[in-house]
Order: sequence, then structure tokens, then C-alpha cells
Amino acid sequence: MTATAISPTPPTTRTRPAANGWLRFAFRRGGQFLVSIAILITVAFLMLQMIPGDPARQSLSPTASPEQIAERTQELGLDQPLATQYLAFWKGLLTGDPGQSISLRMPVEDVIASRLPATVELALLTVLVVLAVAIPVGLLAAALTKGGRRRGLELTFNSTSGLVASAPEFLIGVGLVYLFAVNVPWMPVAGRSGPASYVLPVAALSIGAIAALSRIVRAEAMDVLSSDFMRTAAGKRMPVLRKYLRHALPNLMTSTMTNAGLFLGSLIAGTVLVESIFAWPGLGMTLVQSIRAKDFPLAQALVVVYGAIVLIINLAVDVLLAVLDPRSTIKDS
Repeated sequence: MTATAISPTPPTTRTRPAANGWLRFAFRRGGQFLVSIAILITVAFLMLQMIPGDPARQSLSPTASPEQIAERTQELGLDQPLATQYLAFWKGLLTGDPGQSISLRMPVEDVIASRLPATVELALLTVLVVLAVAIPVGLLAAALTKGGRRRGLELTFNSTSGLVASAPEFLIGVGLVYLFAVNVPWMPVAGRSGPASYVLPVAALSIGAIAALSRIVRAEAMDVLSSDFMRTAAGKRMPVLRKYLRHALPNLMTSTMTNAGLFLGSLIAGTVLVESIFAWPGLGMTLVQSIRAKDFPLAQALVVVYGAIVLIINLAVDVLLAVLDPRSTIKDS
């Protein structure tokens, strides 16, 4: 009986699930981003078209004649059909030339370039303050109340932080103006004239965010502190500071940085009213002024800029999560 030779099975080409997952993730997130941008541009155009008032009349003197108003209307392109104006709006955004500001009488892109740094500074400084305060406060609250200890402190922390987190930024800002402009004039309450002028706007934006993020950090820290590796660290009689900073804190950073990114998006939107309260020369105050002046080219472009910044931040958070936990990306894709 002759033995039958078994030929080796040729290696099969296997697809790389990780690469496929990343590819699907990129297509899905990229497609969602582009669709969101298109919806944002459409909503910005239609929303401001519905605001009552005549931009042409608004840009002229009260004594302007009907002929002057008609000429100004034609000059601004407001006599064109709505579809034509919509396509012109798209063309201006795609070419980087969204038009001329009616109220400021200068290119819209120049207005945005001059006001954007003030808003970005305010938002980034606020995020740094929120992270520097919320993470230690949340971690300390978890350490003091873990295992069901100090029920009174836990109740006080949850109720106080929940109440503060629910307060709108503009309400906090008005309270700060009343306190530091009327009762105790310690801080400047208007303008961007030096380091002291940042204090109240940053406080108005960060107080509620600190309360909200510290609650999240505490909830995440409670799970981390009850984990096996933390019990092992406690059994080794490791110094308390080292135990929390070296073992607990790194395991909190994924969820903390994710929520911080989402807070940054909401803070960008929150700057609109806060900048108006403190006369901060950024995009927010400019947006409010342009809506009041019926300055459609400027207002529409600013709404798109604000929305695009928030969408980009959300996309960056998704990418960060995918990098930190690729398995969830492949699974969801």
C-alpha cells in the first residue's frame, strides 16, 4: 500500500479586519461629516432668510428714497430668486469669498480672520481651566465617597454640581457682571484689554462645565477605584498620592478627554452670548451684531463657521476614541 503524499495547503489570503474596519470608519465618519456640513449650510441660509426686515433698507439712511433702496437691493443680489441666492452662497463658501459685509463694508473673510483668534483663545483657555479643576475635584470626590462612605458629602456634591451644571452660561455671566461691576468692581467686565479681562468670560463659560465634568470624572473614578488593580495597589500599601496619580488617573483620561472634547464644542457655541455680555471682540459678538443689522452675508458665514467648528471637534473626538480603542471602531463599522 503506497502512502499518499499530502501536499501542503497553499496559504489563503486573509483580509485584515483592522484595516477594513478603519476604512469603513473613515468612509462612514467622512460621509456623515459632509452631509452635516451640507445641512448646516442650508439651514444657515434659510434661517436667516426668515428673519423679518430688509437688509437693503437697513444698510441705508432712514431717509433713503425707494429708488436708492431698489438700487441697493439689486447691488446686494437680493432681487434674485431664492434658489439663485442659495447657489451663490454655496459658490462663495467653496471659493473662499462669502461676500461683503453689509454693515461693516469689508470682506466677510477679513472680518472672520480678525475676530476668530479672540473666540478660539477664550474657548481653549476655558477648556484648560475646566480640565485643571474638574479632574482633581471629581477624583477627590470619588476618593472621599467610595464604598458608600460620607453619604452627606456625596449628596451635597451631586446636588450642588447638578444645579450648577444646569445653569446657562449667559445667566452665570449676567450674575458675574452684576457682582463685579455693580457691587464689587474688582475685574473689568468689558473688552479684551489684558489678562484680567479674561477672568470673568472664562469663569462664565467654565463654572457650569466644571460642575458637569467633575460629576462624570467622579462616576468614572468610582468604577476605577473598585477595580482589581486598585485593590492590588492598596494591598501593597502604595502611597496614596502615587496610587491615585499613577494608577487611577491614567485610566480616567480616555473618558475625560472625550467629554472635554465634547465640552469644547458646546463652549464654542456658548461663546455667542457670553461674548455679547462681556463685549468680547470675537465671532460671537459679531454674529449677534450682524443679525441685528440684517447683515446676511456676514451672519450666514458666521453660523457656518460656528457649526463647522463644532462638527470638526466632534469628528476629532470620534477619531481620538478610535485611536484609543480600535476594537470599538471595527465593531461599530
